Amino acid sequence: MLTENASGDSRLSLWLRVREIAVPPLMIETATARRIVGDWAGACAAAGFDVDLDLRAVARVHGRGTASRLRADLRLMAPDLLRWHMPRTAPDGLLQPGTTAVLARYDEPGSARPMRLVARTTPAWADAGQRISLAVWDGRVPPGREPRPRGYRAPDARFRLDLHRHLWDASRSGELRERCGASGSPVPGRWAESVPDPERFALGRWASEAALLLEAEGRADGGEVAVRLGARRRLLLDVGRHSPGAAGPDVRSARLARAGAGAGLPVLPHAATWALPDLELLRSGLLPAGRLHPLVASALAPGVSLSAPAEAGAERDAPRLVDCRGSLHRIGLVDGALIPLDHDPAEIRREELLAALSGTPLPCLRAIDSVHRGPDWLTDVRDRLAHGDTTGALALVGSALGEQARLRDGELSDALHEAARQGVRHGLFRAGLAAPAFARKPLPAREPSRPPNHPHRPRLATTAR
Repeated sequence: MLTENASGDSRLSLWLRVREIAVPPLMIETATARRIVGDWAGACAAAGFDVDLDLRAVARVHGRGTASRLRADLRLMAPDLLRWHMPRTAPDGLLQPGTTAVLARYDEPGSARPMRLVARTTPAWADAGQRISLAVWDGRVPPGREPRPRGYRAPDARFRLDLHRHLWDASRSGELRERCGASGSPVPGRWAESVPDPERFALGRWASEAALLLEAEGRADGGEVAVRLGARRRLLLDVGRHSPGAAGPDVRSARLARAGAGAGLPVLPHAATWALPDLELLRSGLLPAGRLHPLVASALAPGVSLSAPAEAGAERDAPRLVDCRGSLHRIGLVDGALIPLDHDPAEIRREELLAALSGTPLPCLRAIDSVHRGPDWLTDVRDRLAHGDTTGALALVGSALGEQARLRDGELSDALHEAARQGVRHGLFRAGLAAPAFARKPLPAREPSRPPNHPHRPRLATTAR
């Protein structure tokens, strides 16, 4: 997890970058507008979700009551808010691949397999644009327009967002302030001294969150909960029943253990284990509240005014200066293309011909060529493409090179073409037509060729005329 693999200022810097580009403002604005008018499918499309469920099929298999509850939850869901809170990995802050998070459970009387609304991320080899799949799961192949399930995993006990609806339900987003500890949490007891790197964890909320988990599991009298501190460390927290009027549930005991020691115990969800990065960014002063997701900002900093982010590439609208043979020349956009402004067309044609014949062109032309092949803002374009912000990436390219520019061979062109190829690979995965390289069957060996007169050489069938 991102919060497990990074630490200190580097971790906050990484989260700051994620908050800037992973859920762009245009996505939030479009998804919110569609959600407000009741178009939950349009909101999902705007937020980069693939809807892999069919309400009619759900009603046919699980009953109309379950389908009605599912439809009500879909109308309340803010998919852009869910993307904002989905678990991510270091060092690039991308969505954790191959993860299935439970959003809601639908327990019907007498049903041995409760249906669940889940959000799923693709495996790393098939990712393109950080798309998320929204589906239903009951332990069998889900009904409806479900692609082949190979590559998607069963729900993970660490990602039970049905216990944290405020992370995706727009009607309950205001609960974030209390659930993340922004309004104040009880001071943990002596048991917290055994937790390594305590500043990374939401220690003050563990007892209350563990009590909620045990209650959801039908164990209202308390019991042990496993807290995942890393890949190999667990904290077994024994929580008592929450008494009325008390500040919180009592922690009867806590002990560190190796991975596997807490097998069979309920696992404290990831959202309750780690400190909320948005709260850390606010308290450190790295990110103003106005740049948060609107629903997050209204919960953590009520009354704050949201600030509009600067448009991508706005600082590059002015002509750039180039030292060209002892003089400062300008290069800028004219009719949608980047050209030198201080050279006449005839001189430019001569210099381009010279370059085609392996000569050294003017510094102005070399500067334009370098912008096409490997610009200094290439990392920003790659980051936005990796996080699925294709619109923002193309806006950067268009503001620097012009909307009508033809890309030349180079790193910039390679990055855009690779994003397109990855999109094709993702489409094949969704259709069940692609598999990772390590799972592909090798092609059958080709038979060695035989001479024409070999006795075992196959002959072509002939027909009489």
